[in-house]
Amino acid sequence: MSEAVLDSGAEIEAPGTKGVVDDFARDKQVFGVPWGKAMMWIFLLSDTFIFSCFLVGYMMVRISTTDPWPFPSEVFSLTVFGTSVPLLLIAIMTFVLITSSGTMALAVNMGYRKDRNKTFWLMVATALLGATFVGMQAFEWTKLISEGVRPWGNPFGAAQFGSSFFMITGFHGMHVSAGVIYLLVIAFRVKNGFYEKHGGNYEIVEITGLYWHFVDLVWVFIFAFFYLW
Repeated sequence: MSEAVLDSGAEIEAPGTKGVVDDFARDKQVFGVPWGKAMMWIFLLSDTFIFSCFLVGYMMVRISTTDPWPFPSEVFSLTVFGTSVPLLLIAIMTFVLITSSGTMALAVNMGYRKDRNKTFWLMVATALLGATFVGMQAFEWTKLISEGVRPWGNPFGAAQFGSSFFMITGFHGMHVSAGVIYLLVIAFRVKNGFYEKHGGNYEIVEITGLYWHFVDLVWVFIFAFFYLW
């Protein structure tokens, strides 16, 4: 039996640790995950640590501060027809961002079906929803700044509220803005047939979707810890 194996040219791996080293030393793919997707997962993992540090730091500051913490329902209220509605703008922003996750999921589905037109328009719709979110966040910032909220203090209570708010929402807003640009670049490449000319692989749409879903998921945690707590 051993002679037959040797005659057929099959490779016999060494047992134990040496076999593992030899296996990894070969120029072959170990896991069935494309490099682009693997690198995006690594990037998202590192970003998870950063956002986690921000949110944990925020919770520690809020628990340890001796000054009264502002009530989110009062700070983030919006006056509509003379009536103050708590968290109205935040609820709309959350709805818009979650809706964009749905359009992104549909874009990934259409991408794997190689439907260029639907993939393009769904990605553009996702980008427009993301831009709408950023626009509403800019309005929120403008409103709070006009009311006296600053990174070093605010008239509603604890001074740390302003620094925590601008740091966390600003960092997330930068991610959404970058995601909008990323979505538009990939969308127009899809429309122009760039990926059809390079093997017809639309995996980049799914990779873009991973980033966008991550941004949406982070907002859910920010919404829960910052606006509802």
